[in-house]
Parts: sequence; C-alpha cells; structure tokens
Amino acid sequence: MTSLPDTDLLRIDDQLTEEERLIRDTVRAFAADKVQPHIPDWFEAGTLPRELIPELGKLGLLGMHLTGYGCAGLGAVAYGVACRELEACDSGLRSAASVQGSLAIYPIWKYGSDEQKNEWLPRMAAGELVGCFGLTEPDHGSDPAGMRTFARKDGPDWVLSGTKMWITNGSIADIAVVWARTEDGIRGFLVPREASGFTARDIHKKMSLRASITSELVLDDVRLPSDAVLPGVTGVKGPLSCLTEARFGIFWGVTGAARSCLESAVTYAKTREQFGKPIGAFQLTQEKLAWMASALFQSQLLALHLGRLKEAGGLTPAQVSVGKMTNVRTALDIARTARTVLGASGVTLEYPPIRHANNLEAVLTYEGTEEIHTLAIGQALTGISAYR
Repeated sequence: MTSLPDTDLLRIDDQLTEEERLIRDTVRAFAADKVQPHIPDWFEAGTLPRELIPELGKLGLLGMHLTGYGCAGLGAVAYGVACRELEACDSGLRSAASVQGSLAIYPIWKYGSDEQKNEWLPRMAAGELVGCFGLTEPDHGSDPAGMRTFARKDGPDWVLSGTKMWITNGSIADIAVVWARTEDGIRGFLVPREASGFTARDIHKKMSLRASITSELVLDDVRLPSDAVLPGVTGVKGPLSCLTEARFGIFWGVTGAARSCLESAVTYAKTREQFGKPIGAFQLTQEKLAWMASALFQSQLLALHLGRLKEAGGLTPAQVSVGKMTNVRTALDIARTARTVLGASGVTLEYPPIRHANNLEAVLTYEGTEEIHTLAIGQALTGISAYR
C-alpha cells in the first residue's frame, strides 16, 4: 500500500525528539524500499537474505544503543523506534537486527575482554560479521540454568559439547555466543563458525517467523583457546541480562507489527464495499477499529515510558517483563482482529495481518514465554517465586 492512513490519533510520536523522528523516518523508508516489496515472497520461501545485515549496519542500527567500537551510541528510545519500524515490516527483520545487536554484540561489549571487543565488535556493528546467541536447548528453554551443554578444561583449552535449538541467524553467523555449564558455573564462549566440531542446521517447516533464519547448533567436542571465554561474567545472570536487552527491542518492535495491521484494516474498511457502502461505515467494523487503535495507543505509551526509564538508568527486569507480556499479547490480538476485518483476503500474503499474526505467535513464546513473564511480574508484586 502506497498511502497509509494516519492512525496516531494521540500524537504519541510528538513526544519523540527530532533525532528519534529522523531515525523513525530513515528506518521506515529503508524498510519500505528494500524489504517491504519482497517480504511476502521471503516469508513464503522461508528465508531472509544475509545481504540485509550489512545494509542494517550501514544505517547504524546494529548495536545502536551501545557506545564505542563502531556502535552509534544512541538512546534507548531511538533503538526502540528503529525496532518498531523494522517490525512494522516483519518480525523476522527486527529479529535479525536485535539478535545481532542485543544478543551477540551486547555480551561481548558488556562482558568481553578488550581483545575480544576490538577483534569482533567493529565488524559486527558494520554488519560485516553476523553473530548469534546460543542459549536455548531442545530440553531447556524457560529453565536455562538446567542446560546440558558443558565446557571442560583440557590443558589451556576449553572443550564444548552440547546442542542449542531455535537459534536466530545460526547458520549464517560468523560467530556464536554460546552459553555452557562449567565446573565454576555458566560461562559464555565465542565460537567461530569454522571451529572444528561446530555445525549449524536450519530448521524448516516453520509456520511463524518464516522470513528469518532459525537453526540448531551442534557442538561436538569443539576445542577453543583459553581466551574464547567471556571473562566478565559467571552464572545465569550473564545470558539473562542479554535477554533483558533483547526484550526491550521486542516490546517496542511489536507495536510496529500492530500498527501495520491497524493501517491495513483501516485502509481495507474504507475501500471494501458490501451492501452498497464501505464496510467501514458499519458500526461493528468501526468498533473493531476503535478497540484496535485504543489497544495500540496503550502499548505505544507503555513502550515509550519504559524507554525513558531505561534512558534514566532505572529500568528493571520486572518492568521489561510487563512490556514484553503486555505488548506482545496486545499486538497478537490486534493482528487477529485486523484479519477478520479483511475477511478472506486477510488470509493471503497480499495483506500483512496474517503474516504478522503468525510471526507474533512465535514472539509470544521466544525470549521468555508469556507464562514466564507472568510469573516474573507476580514475583515482583508478591515477593514470592512461583518457579519452583
């Protein structure tokens, strides 16, 4: 669609700074020009071209909320706005960027040695090298502390064995940040793709996040030098802090998917005629549009508030859980409702709601299921953990 309706009735974007609006317009134009015309075909084919990663790097979007080593050093809200505009195109596009920035670049930036930072980060920020994040395992998703991947010392070297599952960018990654158990606790390791015993296999037959590379990582006695370990953290707090960074991009990103669905529904309702008039003239259709818009406004305001909290240095993991749980569920409900406005046309890839709805089913689950975030919020309210 070349002309989209203005659905920002509350003028929420007026709260953005001039720099943040410039980022919004730049990313939106990039997505419209380079990705939007092709995304239905990529979704149907189950792929996302690796060549897009350097394009994101040229725009300064990879690790953009971090400083130094080629990262742009922009604010949290600017990063959130970029994620929103990428996911308005497709969740797979936003996932590629946020995995690179928040799950691959961030742990090296936060916990790596100076040598590791200088070796990897500039090229990763530029998109010349692609990274992935190896935490989830076939039998351990919500409980990462129970992971079976193990790293043992053998002289000065480390030897890693195990399997990681549902890894975004896995088979196209030049470097994998892999989390493994050691005798001293969970540690992060930098595993180059050429390491002997390391293989990545794509996962096919997905019905969600099809425009995204999803892989299984297999580590069969992968031998790494002593300086492959991230020296700055030990324990599950390492990978969990990375997930907190990535979840920030998610609860911003899904507002873009929801907005795309609302725009599509409004446009269709104004042009599709039944019983001699546009379906947008019927009260039941307007009710759907009004509730979708109201829910979207609430999600946008929540994302903006949490973004300003992050910039002020006060954002907590429990608050991130509120954002992730609330905004993903809201976006999924909007996508499903928008699909009903479009009727039979809504189940085709000619329009975005069914693609966004399928994608959001996965977003609801990954990087903390809805149930896990519910319990995290419950623990913050009561002081009682319901996990065990």
